[in-house]
Amino acid sequence: MTFKEKVYAVVAKIPKGKVLTYKEVAKRAGNPGASRAVGNILNKNTSPKVPCHRVIRSNGDIGGYRSGHLAKVKILRKEGFLKA
Repeated sequence: MTFKEKVYAVVAKIPKGKVLTYKEVAKRAGNPGASRAVGNILNKNTSPKVPCHRVIRSNGDIGGYRSGHLAKVKILRKEGFLKA
């Protein structure tokens, strides 16, 4: 399994209303130092089966999202992770 496939598998298991950091995803995918690579992989994701909006920065910031920062915030609010 490639690192990309491992990242997608980890992110696909994040439950609604929960998040992981890019660093946590990298560690669970087997490469703890590859948090930037995780971000690049998720930025290219187009599959609705991989909820990449549930991955945030280690400092608690929301981070980037292919559809834009505001779209990510809106989804995380809808899922109950962020307060309105």
